[in-house]
Amino acid sequence: QVSLVESGGGLVQAGDSLKLSCAVSGRSNEVYHVAWFRQVPGKGREFVAAIGRNLGVTLFADSVKGRFTISRDNAKSTVYLQMNSLKVEDTAVYTCAAAQAWSVIRTAPLYWGQGTQVTVSA
Repeated sequence: QVSLVESGGGLVQAGDSLKLSCAVSGRSNEVYHVAWFRQVPGKGREFVAAIGRNLGVTLFADSVKGRFTISRDNAKSTVYLQMNSLKVEDTAVYTCAAAQAWSVIRTAPLYWGQGTQVTVSA
């Protein structure tokens, strides 16, 4: 069983920064590709960023490119989403997800966390 737990959400002002964490626990010695998604009420889930299991590959949505970075500490089994220059439109529930195949990390990761609310005020 793989478990993902997000933390770090909160209320900030436009222009501020926030760092989300995703703690991944699962089968021993397995490391997963991890992605962040976000969703606002009434809209579909949007891919935000992903990072490969071995630190090398990252992927970002155009809407966050240049403002968000993604990193991971495999020793701590934690993936981070650093969000800078936040905008009101970044307000959403942010959820991390994990997959064993990079090919599905944007579309169909198998494991999901519960999400953490990020609210950006004007």
